[in-house]
Amino acid sequence: DERRPNMPKTQDKGKGKEASGVGKLHEFSMNKSFGQHLLVNPLIVDAIVDKAHLKSTDVVLEIGPGTGNLTMKLLAQCKKVIAVELDPRMAAELKKRVQATSYAANLHIILGDFMKVELPYFDVCVANVPYQISSPLTFKLLAHRPAFRCAVLMFQREFAMRLVAKPGESLYCRLSINTQLLSKVTHVLKVGKSNFRPPPKVESSVVRICPFDPAPPINFLEWDGLVKLCFGRKNKTLSAIFRQSAVIALLEQNYKTYCALNGLEAGDTSGFKERLIDILEKNSFLESRSSKLDINDFLRLLTAFHEHHIHFC
Repeated sequence: DERRPNMPKTQDKGKGKEASGVGKLHEFSMNKSFGQHLLVNPLIVDAIVDKAHLKSTDVVLEIGPGTGNLTMKLLAQCKKVIAVELDPRMAAELKKRVQATSYAANLHIILGDFMKVELPYFDVCVANVPYQISSPLTFKLLAHRPAFRCAVLMFQREFAMRLVAKPGESLYCRLSINTQLLSKVTHVLKVGKSNFRPPPKVESSVVRICPFDPAPPINFLEWDGLVKLCFGRKNKTLSAIFRQSAVIALLEQNYKTYCALNGLEAGDTSGFKERLIDILEKNSFLESRSSKLDINDFLRLLTAFHEHHIHFC
């Protein structure tokens, strides 16, 4: 089940008031296309803010603020919150709630689809991520410049565990290695279904992502081209993967294109498969499997192919 992060409208003091705030928000009909589930446990909200390690000078980007439980906690600890909200009803409720406080001038609401809006400068990102955009949202954040300090993001549990998976673990995949190439990722908190109203069908987890700054000096499209090819069958040997006719045809065409663009003589390519296998063998990758290889292994493999003008994008 996919969900959009939306917090219950609560008072900061008094359990009775807090409960009535949640009840009032239930007057909204949740928009299933946005995946709206309300986070109703204030302890989880506090934990998310705590894991963000905020400074009083920080500009915080919040994705999917809903009616503002998390927003109010953020505003109390940072300089400014920029909130991106897709649902106009939630945006109006958040604006109304903050206008009655001393934080009114410190909140900027962007009404729109996070994947389509141009992001301003921010130091920290906090989000309870809509499951259907988890991967593109993560990589849009990691591509943002200048790099932010950290992001504290709530994801579907399995997606979160893929982000932090290591070589040899069952969930280790293209997502794992690409995210870990660009950032330090840590799992910080498990969040059960019972913390939401209505409860989603899956468990959640909070992760902390700190992008490397500067980013590694790697052509990411080249890197991802290799990783995508290898993780398509992550438990097959690289020898088996690079013997596939479709892979050979793709890399041979890339090779010819690279040579043409760089004034190089492509020469006879009739033995191109043997050339690929020779590169794997000379660099001790013939029997390797992607599921066991780490970032340094893939960097070494990419370099070996590049030395022979073989490219992946």
